[in-house]
Amino acid sequence: MTTPDSDGLLAEQLLRLTRRVHRIQKRHLEERELGITPAQSRLLRTLAHYASPPRMADLAERLEVVPRAVTTLVDGLETSGRVRRVADPANRRVTRIELTDEGRATLRELRGARRSAAEEILAPLTEKEREVLGVLLDSLIDGESAQRC
Repeated sequence: MTTPDSDGLLAEQLLRLTRRVHRIQKRHLEERELGITPAQSRLLRTLAHYASPPRMADLAERLEVVPRAVTTLVDGLETSGRVRRVADPANRRVTRIELTDEGRATLRELRGARRSAAEEILAPLTEKEREVLGVLLDSLIDGESAQRC
């Protein structure tokens, strides 16, 4: 059983780890000179999960941001040639966002940057510790009770 003080310590550790992960991923992105922000990176990764080009409102909902934030991100990605706005074939008033070839190439680079950042972050852990961490993180993400390892 945890005490309020130990819960506070855990919360602080999680926040510190989140900041460290963000810094390391940002550095790996900068080293690849992609000229992309972490928020744009997240939008591209999200966009890649759709079977067909989504509406901006769909992206905003999935990213849990206001539509205006998506507009700004799409503007930047469109300027760099990574996405394009296309008319919905069923409704001309609706605009959809699709990846371009440049966007797909950027995603491949992003995956490499994320993989190398993860290797750096996880380097101190053994394979077994990584497995345990994965189970614990899944429990926190899903909000379910952790299965004891």
